[in-house]
Amino acid sequence: MQRFFKGKRLLLTAAIVFVGGYTQAQEVKETLTLGLDKALEIALSDNPTIKVAEEEIALKKVDYKETWQNLLPEASISGSLSHTITASQFSIGDQTVKMGKDKANTATGALNISLPLFAPSVYRAMSMTKTDIELAVEKSRASKQDLVNQVTKAYYQLMLAQDSYDVLQKSYKLAEDNYNIVNAKYQQGAVSEFDKISAEVQMRSVKPSVISAGNAVTLSKLQLKVLMGITADVDIKIDDSLIAYEADVYSNQLDNEVNEGLVNNTTMKQLDLSYKTLQQNIKSLRTNFMPTLGLDYSYQYQSMNNDSWNVFNYNYGSSSSLVFNLSIPLYKASNFTKLKSNRIQMHQLDQNRIDTERKLNMQITSYQDNMAASSEQVSSNRENVMQAEKAVQIAGKRYEVGKGTVLELNTSQVQLTEAELTYNQSIYDYLVSKADLDMVLGRDYTIKK
Repeated sequence: MQRFFKGKRLLLTAAIVFVGGYTQAQEVKETLTLGLDKALEIALSDNPTIKVAEEEIALKKVDYKETWQNLLPEASISGSLSHTITASQFSIGDQTVKMGKDKANTATGALNISLPLFAPSVYRAMSMTKTDIELAVEKSRASKQDLVNQVTKAYYQLMLAQDSYDVLQKSYKLAEDNYNIVNAKYQQGAVSEFDKISAEVQMRSVKPSVISAGNAVTLSKLQLKVLMGITADVDIKIDDSLIAYEADVYSNQLDNEVNEGLVNNTTMKQLDLSYKTLQQNIKSLRTNFMPTLGLDYSYQYQSMNNDSWNVFNYNYGSSSSLVFNLSIPLYKASNFTKLKSNRIQMHQLDQNRIDTERKLNMQITSYQDNMAASSEQVSSNRENVMQAEKAVQIAGKRYEVGKGTVLELNTSQVQLTEAELTYNQSIYDYLVSKADLDMVLGRDYTIKK
């Protein structure tokens, strides 16, 4: 019996361990390792904004199809059954003529076909709808460029946060090691209590910055996940750092001195298409002064003056007609007002285009200047990092042999941390300006296979 209960306890313990392990495994989030190209690929395929823009293009294509369908014939079938209670009558001299028969039924069935022969407004509407499709395509392109810009900058922001976190962690580890050395010397009576307190203060002062940097990494990840359309149950990780882009800073210096201008800028293209739409709208409004011609065909099948309600026993007769409809507009005041309003809108759009072009050119110059300044700062800050690392080593050696002070040691560590953070920041500034410049110039991102 004891062996039996012992076996039951082992089985229960194994079950608890298994269930606990399974529950813990369920709580572990899936981790997705990203590069910039992968992040952009996921964003362009899963972001709702891109999907909405693509649906807008499909909607405009349906509108175009609906427009040219107005040139197709329309056919309809109608039927009616009427009951005459008292037939109408009229008098001619002393005679009274009755129109129809009292308490009689009339059944009518008709086939109507209409076909527009000359409809200038439809022709102009077709041209306008084609331009609407082009404008929707350009807006979709603008949405993609904006998303690429946001995801790229969010990716760089996450790299900056991670690199800053690594720098501060390294700084904290260095301050902690120095504190341990100074504390050991203090315990041996080799250094003063002031040195111990200074080293401890230096170590503790770095800790809040490490915590803040860790929070910045979490927020940067969340922002990138939102832009990519990734759910909260998936964690992301990037095996990348800003220092890997230092070579790009120098290689792109010559390329950024010459640019293609605003030829591919999506804002300017949208303004041009909007102006083209207004021009076509004027031509469409002018069709209000033009005649329209249509053709109607009607075939009727009817029976009159029937006493019974059984429509299948009536005697029916047929008739048909072919009618040409010509409509010539003579005067409508609102047609002239609409033309004037459209011309004013064209003038406003033309002035807006000039102002937008000036602002975009100013942005291009600003981004190029920022990139040039950042590239110079990268070179200078890299030298600062090397000098600061050397200064930390020298200060450490001087303190070990008793020729330096703890203040020199702390100062050198702070300067190294600041130099590394500034170095990362200069690369980040360059990359962000480059991303903004690419967007203003209208450079499209191509997914790398």
